[in-house]
This record gives sequence, C-alpha cells and structure tokens, in this order.
Amino acid sequence: MSDSMLRPEEDYEYDAQEASLRPQVLEDFLGQPKLKENLRVFVKAALNRKEPLDHLFLSGPPGLGKTTLAGIVSNEMEGEFKVTSAPALDKPKDLAGILTTITENCVFFIDEIHRLKPAIEEMLYIAMEDYEIDWIIGQGPSARTVRIPIPRFTLIGATTKAGQVTGPLYSRFGISFRMEFYSSEEIVQIIRRSARILDIEISPDGASLLAESSRGTPRVANRLLKRMRDFAQVYGGGVITREIVADGLKRLEIDHCGLERHDRRILETIIRNYNGGPVGAETLAISVGEAIESLEDFYEPYLIQRGFLQRTPRGRMVTDLAYTHLNIEKGTNEDQRLLF
Repeated sequence: MSDSMLRPEEDYEYDAQEASLRPQVLEDFLGQPKLKENLRVFVKAALNRKEPLDHLFLSGPPGLGKTTLAGIVSNEMEGEFKVTSAPALDKPKDLAGILTTITENCVFFIDEIHRLKPAIEEMLYIAMEDYEIDWIIGQGPSARTVRIPIPRFTLIGATTKAGQVTGPLYSRFGISFRMEFYSSEEIVQIIRRSARILDIEISPDGASLLAESSRGTPRVANRLLKRMRDFAQVYGGGVITREIVADGLKRLEIDHCGLERHDRRILETIIRNYNGGPVGAETLAISVGEAIESLEDFYEPYLIQRGFLQRTPRGRMVTDLAYTHLNIEKGTNEDQRLLF
C-alpha cells in the first residue's frame, strides 16, 4: 500500500502549524451551530450504546472544516482515525487493504468521495451495511468469492460536489450534513482563537476587517491572518491593527468583500466580453484561463452567495450588485445587443 493512499492524520495536515489551528474536540469547533448541536447528540448516543457512530456524509465548499470535523468525531468516539481520498483508491485491493487493517470503532475518512470508481464503490456498499468485504480467490472457472468480516467502523465521506455522489452510496449514510459559509462574527471568533494559538496580537477592529475579507471560510481566514502577521512584523511593530489589515489586503489585491483579483476578473470578463451574460461555464473557464472544476468549486459558490453571480439555465450572469461593486456603469439595452 503506497504512502499516498493512506496517511496518518498528522501527515495529512499541511504542516505542524496548520495542524495546531485545527480544533481537536467538538467544544472547540466554532461555527455551524445546528450541525454541531445535532452531532453532539448523535455522538453521545452512540457512546452510550457502545456502538460506532452511524456513517456520516459531509458536503459543502472547500475550506469550511470537513476534514477537521472528521478528526473531531474520531477523537470524540475515542477511535482510530484513518484518512484517504477517493482518487488515491485506484483498485478494489487498495480499499480492501485499508478495511482489513482498521480497528473496532475506527473513523475512516474519504475525501472527494464523489470521485470513487464504480468497482470500489460497490465494495464499499457491503462494507458499510454488513461490515464485510467480498474478495475473489482464484482465477477462471475455479474462482470463488468469499466474504471477509471487518470491524464495525464509521465512514465519513466528504465532498464539494454532493450532486455527483450516486444515489445508492448517499443512501447508505445515516447522517448527512451540509456545511455553510460562516458569518463574519463566527470568523472573528476563529481569527481570535488562531491568533492566541500562534501568539499573534490583533486588535478587535483588525480582526473584524479581516473577517469581512475572509470569504466566510476558516481556511482563508487563517491564511490571511498569517500574511497579516508578516505585514505587522515588518510595518506595524508586531501588532495587527485595522490599518495593517487594510494595507495588507490592498497589497494582496483583496477587497473588503473578500474578492481577490481572479474573482473580479471573472465578473469583469462576463461584463465586458459577454455583456453581463449569460455565458456557459466551459466558455467562461476558457476565457479566464481556469479549470472548470476550480471555477465551479472554488470561485462560483462565494460569488453566488454574496449576490454577484447567478446560475441560470442559459449560463452564468452577473447581477447589478457586481456592476456596482466593480464601479462599472451598466450599458443600455442598445449596447447589449446580440451580434450576428
């Protein structure tokens, strides 16, 4: 089994510093209050029954804490934590190798679960329902299938594309949560917690401005916090003030709504090249030099959530708010005529 297919939790993190910012228990997990409240009940009930937690499905945009939450569930259930991603599972034997080495009450986390190959998904069905795996012994006419029992475990599947998960797989998850973007107040709390861990001094108004520019995403907030620390050490005596944040965001070309240069380029391309839309996703991706997956998974969710972009049956269209934000005057109907 290759190291890239299955990695311990500590190796899965970007680095030791990134791992230190991840909460380890549910009490320290900030935001997502309804999700957290329900999950606390489910975990407590499973512990009282001395059973593994039911299989858990997590969906939502990247950076909202799906991997972190999986690790928290493992800690709360006091079980082993194994992590992999669907693209790393190339053949059924890869999955079998993992499932035959797990321990009782293990939490098995599969990221990007919508990318599972059909043969591996079929094997996973039996493992999730019956805690067994089918294994073929021999070849040709003498081949036979045996069922190998495996310990009872909890599968946590995470995806940014819930619509691409097959119905049979989704139906086997007993618990399903959709993670939403965080409010500015929740991001402020996350920034303050991360600042304490990293021993960074940040003013309340500096944290507030930084939260407004963090796209409602903890991963972005922590990344920006580290960059503001750099600017503060060089220009501000080590304290992150509102002035330091404002200057740092300007240097990074991030505006007060959290839009980066590429976000604004997407909106400007739709306005200037396609008269505000509609334009198809593939055409737009080519126009801005971005993979369609990145466009749909990373850029569009936040632009839509903030009201700058709309998805219509005919394609993507910018809103009046986008014109205002970019300080572009909306053309007349005569200017937006179709060219034949």
